[in-house]
Amino acid sequence: MARKPPKADPVQDAPQVAEPKHAAAGLPAIGHTLRVAQRQMGLKRTALTLLSVNQKDGFDCPGCAWPEPDKRHAAEFCENGAKAVAEEATLRRVTPEFFAAHPVADLAGRSGYWLGQQGRLTHPMYLPEGGEHYEPVTWERAFGIVAEEIAALSSPDEAVFYTSGRTSNEAAFLYQLFARELGTNNLPDCSNMCHESSGSALTETLGIGKGSVLLDDLHKADLIIVAGQNPGTNHPRMLSALEKAKAGGARIISVNPLPEAGLERFKNPQTPQGMLKGAALTDLFLQIRIGGDQALFRLLNKLIIETEGAVDEEFVREHTHGYEEFAEAARAAGWDETLAATGLTREEIQRALGLVLASRRTIVCWAMGLTQHKHSVPTIREVVNFLLLRGNIGRPGAGVCPVRGHSNVQGDRTMGIFERPAPAFLDALEREFGFAPPREHGYDVVRAIRALRDGEAKVFFAMGGNFVSASPDTEVTEAAMRRARLTVHVSTKLNRSHVVTGARALILPTLGRTERDLQRSGEQVVTVEDSMGMVHASRGRLEPASPHLLSEPAIVCRLARRVLGEDSKVPWEEFESDYATIRDRIARVIPGFEDFNARVAVPGGFALPHAPRDERRFPTATGKANFTAAPVECPELPEGRLLLQTLRSHDQYNTTIYGLDDRYRGIRNGRRVVLVNPEDAAALRLADGAYVDLVSEWKDGVERRAPGFRVVHYPTARGCAAAYYPETNVLVPLDATADTSNTPASKSVVVRLEQSATD
Repeated sequence: MARKPPKADPVQDAPQVAEPKHAAAGLPAIGHTLRVAQRQMGLKRTALTLLSVNQKDGFDCPGCAWPEPDKRHAAEFCENGAKAVAEEATLRRVTPEFFAAHPVADLAGRSGYWLGQQGRLTHPMYLPEGGEHYEPVTWERAFGIVAEEIAALSSPDEAVFYTSGRTSNEAAFLYQLFARELGTNNLPDCSNMCHESSGSALTETLGIGKGSVLLDDLHKADLIIVAGQNPGTNHPRMLSALEKAKAGGARIISVNPLPEAGLERFKNPQTPQGMLKGAALTDLFLQIRIGGDQALFRLLNKLIIETEGAVDEEFVREHTHGYEEFAEAARAAGWDETLAATGLTREEIQRALGLVLASRRTIVCWAMGLTQHKHSVPTIREVVNFLLLRGNIGRPGAGVCPVRGHSNVQGDRTMGIFERPAPAFLDALEREFGFAPPREHGYDVVRAIRALRDGEAKVFFAMGGNFVSASPDTEVTEAAMRRARLTVHVSTKLNRSHVVTGARALILPTLGRTERDLQRSGEQVVTVEDSMGMVHASRGRLEPASPHLLSEPAIVCRLARRVLGEDSKVPWEEFESDYATIRDRIARVIPGFEDFNARVAVPGGFALPHAPRDERRFPTATGKANFTAAPVECPELPEGRLLLQTLRSHDQYNTTIYGLDDRYRGIRNGRRVVLVNPEDAAALRLADGAYVDLVSEWKDGVERRAPGFRVVHYPTARGCAAAYYPETNVLVPLDATADTSNTPASKSVVVRLEQSATD
C-alpha cells in the first residue's frame, strides 16, 4: 500500500551520526529500494515499473546517464535510479485543491524535501500578478499568457529558455528550434553548472566535447583512474562496470578528498557472491586536497616524460601538437609545491606512477570534483595531456570518461541546447527550415541570472529542472527571478523554483519517462543519449498521472504555434502528431543521426561517431590532439579557514531530496551537517556535535551565510570540509566561476566556521 505524503516538514535539527560505511549496495540497498518504491507506488505498480527500467523495450531511467550493457539484467537499475522512478511513478497527486489550500507564501516556507514528496502535478496552474494562490488555467490560456509576455518584450533576447538534462532529444531539438526562430540563443542548461568545463577542455584538445570511451572499454582497461567522483551515490551502476574491469585484471586509483564507500567495496546485489562478500575496487586511494588535481597530473606527466620509454613517441609525433611547449612546462613541476597543493605524500605519488607505467590501456573518469573550480578547464586539459603522453586516446580500453549526471544532459547539447552554437549547426538549421537563426551568443546560466537581476531579461521559461535550487548564490538568484515579468516551469513535480516567481508564474505539468505518450498518429517513443554517446529509444509504460498532462514535445509545439503564429516556417502541428517526423529533421541537421528512425528502432540503439575514438582523427584548430601548458593553480586557503566542497547525500539526486539520510557517510535524519577533519576541528576548537554557521569569503567582501550546521568529525582531507547542496549554494558567489567555461566554482569555497546562535 502506497503511503500518503507528509503533512508537516520533518524536524532536522538533531542529525544522528554513526561511523561511515566501507561498502556500498548489498542487502541494505535492496531493502531501501523496496521500501521507497512501495511507499510511493504500492507493490503491484513497483513490480510493473521497475522491471521496465533501462530495458530495450522499456523506458530510460530518469536518473543518471550511465550506459546500459548490451546484455541486460532483469533488474537493470540501481537504488537511486529506483528512487527517481518511484518519485515519478508515485500515486501521490498535487491537484488544484492542494494549491487552493496552500498559498505561495506557505509553500515558500517549506523544504524542498516536503515539496517533492507531495506528488505529481495534475493541471496547468497560474499565479496572477498580485495573487496569493496558484489557480487552475486551461492550456490555451497558459500559452496565451506566455505569448502576451513575449510580445511585450523589446527584443527576443529578453527571454531566457532553460533546459534540464531530463528533456528528450525530440523535445530539446524542438525547444532550441522555437527559441531560434523566435530570435534568441538564450539557451542556458544544466551543463553550464556541471560538465561545461569538460566540454570546453575536450573541444580545445581533442576536437569533441564528449568522452571517448564506450562501456566495453572499461572492461578492457588495465588502469582506471576515478577522480573527483562518487559513483556509489551518483552513478551506482558504474560500480558493476568497475567490478567487471577488476575481474578482468584492471587496477583502480581513486582520487578524492573524501573516502567513498562505493569505491572501497561493492556488494553487487545481483550476484550471491556480491551480496555476501563483495569486491574490493580501489587499489590506491589518493586523498587529495580540494583543487589539487591539476598539480597531481602535472607531476605525473613530468615523471612519465623523465622515464625512458614511457612516452608513446610515435603517437605524439603523428597525432599531437604542442608537445615541446607542454613538456617544458611539465619538466618544471616540483615535488615540494605538488605535495603542498595535493596534500599527498611522495610515496603515494610514486605508487600511482608505478600503476600508470604498468598500464598500456588507461581510462580517466571524472565528475564535478574536477569541473567546479576556477581552474577546472586547465585541470581537465592536464588530464588529456596525461592520456596523450602514452597514446591513450583512440585505443580500445583507453580514453577520457567525463561521467554525466543526468539522463539526457549530453543529448540535449547534441540537439543544439547551447548558448554558443557552432556556425555549422546554425547553417544546417537555416537550410532545413528556411529561417535565419540568430548568430550572436546568448546567456549561459550565470549570465542569465545576471540579466534577470539587472532587468535585461524579463521572461524565464524552464523545460524541467529546479533552477533556483540548482544555481549558485541563492539569495541573488532568488531576487533575480522575482524581478522577471513571467516565470514558467514545465515540470512533473513541485519544487522550490515554483514558489520563487516573477510577477506572474505558470506551472505546466508534463508526462514523465515512465508514462505512455499517445498522440494523433499513435503511441510515441522518444530518444536519449547516454554519457558515452549511445542513442536509444525510451517507451513509457504507465498511464499518465492525469488526463490534463501534455508531453514536452507537445508543449513546445503548441507554444510555438501560439507565439510565432502562422508565419512560422516550421510544421509544428506535424511534429506534435508524430515524433518520427522530428527525427527525420534531426537526421538532416545533425551529423551522426543519418537514418535516425531506422537505427533507433534497433534494440539498444546506436553509437554516435567520435572521430578521436574511432579513427584517431582530431577535429581541432590544428587538426591534431593538442597538448596544453597552462600554469598550475590550486585554491589558496587563509589561516583558520577551510575549503568547502558542496556534494550530494545518498538520499538525493541533484536537487531532488528523497530522504534525510546519507547512509554511507553515517548521517541520519538531517542534512545540515558539515564534515570536518578531526585535526582541523581540534585546531578550530570545534567539538563533534557543535553547531556552526558557514560563512563564505570571497573578494567582493559580501557575507554569505548558511546557519545552523552540525559539525561532524569525518576523515576528509586536511584543510577541507564538505556539506550538502542545495543548502550550501547560498555560499557560492555568482561571479566565482571557472575560467573559460563559466561554471560555478562550487567545489572550492573558502569558509570560516562561526559558532551558531542555535548552539
